[in-house]
Parts: sequence; structure tokens; C-alpha cells
Amino acid sequence: MNFHGRVQGKKALITGAAQGLGAATARMLARHGAQVLLTDLNVGAAQDVAHSINTEIGNEVAWGFRHDATSQDDWKAALDHAHFRMGGLSVLVNNAGLVRTGSVEDLELDQWHQVMRVNSDSVFLGCKLALSLLRESQPASIINLSSVAGLMASPNLAAYNASKAAVWLLTKSVALLAAKKRWDIRCNSIHPTFIRTPMLDDLRSGRDDAEMLERLAKQVPVGRLGDPDDVAYAVLYLASDESRFVTASEIKVDGGISAV
Repeated sequence: MNFHGRVQGKKALITGAAQGLGAATARMLARHGAQVLLTDLNVGAAQDVAHSINTEIGNEVAWGFRHDATSQDDWKAALDHAHFRMGGLSVLVNNAGLVRTGSVEDLELDQWHQVMRVNSDSVFLGCKLALSLLRESQPASIINLSSVAGLMASPNLAAYNASKAAVWLLTKSVALLAAKKRWDIRCNSIHPTFIRTPMLDDLRSGRDDAEMLERLAKQVPVGRLGDPDDVAYAVLYLASDESRFVTASEIKVDGGISAV
């Protein structure tokens, strides 16, 4: 197939890439010329997505790799594998995440810690450990998946709100560090609202699918849920050199919900 090479020659690592936004992002970047390493705890599913990408592109440009994004040792192994497979790294997409509902009264401390580990610690580790490899492939880009829930609070999303807000401001700190050091490494965050991915299942609360999707869509000013490619196109822009003057910024992919 003939795709436009907006990220031709880029070398990308995407966490949480076995399904949902991560899988859509990997496909999008590969279609536009990047090599992609899909990492996930579910390595079989990540490898299946990588195989489907290679079949579509007609060349070996995608690989799956087992990776617990909350583990420093796993991060080192994943980055070593990126260097082995792709010869370096120029795009890091910190996408792995989870949703757990609950107010500050309802949540147990271990539940709070789990959400913070997966949603915040993983991004910290990725940014910290990937910088040395990214410096070897400048211009480079770090793209952190936050959420509109990192900008707007809800009484029943205490841990998720806090974890995604942490990603938002950590992103800015990393961007300013790179700028201060005069590294050509940009760092930005993306803030989606409700997107049609398996993560929506965590918000069902016993409702059937049709009822839940209708209820969520009514909260979005444009009247519908987002699709994974809506977010993947934002990642594509930030991964490309088209965004070379964009850093320490956030892109809301939210159908206008954050303006309400």
C-alpha cells in the first residue's frame, strides 16, 4: 500500500500496544514510514498486532516485546531491544495505563498505588531511561498519553485524576529540561476523552454496552465518542518533524468536553 511518509525513518517504541490506542498508534506510525516496537505485558497480542502491521506494509517494520512498564529492569530491556531491532529510538509513546474508579473514601491504598504505578511511574521511568537513547537520534519526540481527566476532576476518579495530572506536569518538566540542555527532544502530552477502546469496559458499572456508550456520548459536546485513530493522528503529528516547534504542550482530543 502507498502511504505518505510523515515519519519516514523514525524509530518508535509504544507501550501498552497490544490493543486500543497503543495498537492504533503503532499502525498509524508504521503506515507513515516509522519502524515500531510494540511493548506490552500481553506479548502474544502485541506480536499479533505487529504481524498484522508487517502484513499490511509488506515489510518487517514492527515487532512485539514483553514489557512491564512499571519495572525499571523491563524498561532497560525494552530499550535495548529497540536499539537491537531498529538501531536506536527517536519516538517514545508512553501509552500504557489503566482506569480504576473510586472516590478518595472508597479507594484502598494499594489500589491508589497500583494506578499511580501504571499511569505515572511508567511514564517517569520511560522518560528517564529513554533520554540517553533519544539523544542519539535527534530530533526526537516523547509523547505521553494523559487524559482530560488529568485536567478536569471527578469525585469518583480520585486516583485516575491524580495519576493523569502527574503525567501532564511531568511532561512539561521533561520538555523544559531538554530545552535547557539544548537537546532537540520535544515532550508533549495528549489528553483524550472517552475513546472506543477496551478501557471503556472499566467504566461500565453494570450497565449494558449500548446504555453506557449512549450515556458517555451525551457528555461530549460533539455528541459522539472518539475513535482510536482520532488519538493516533495526534500522536502522528507530535512524532513528526511537523511539530518541531511544539514542546511542553498538551493536545486535547476530547470533542470539546474540556471547554464545558
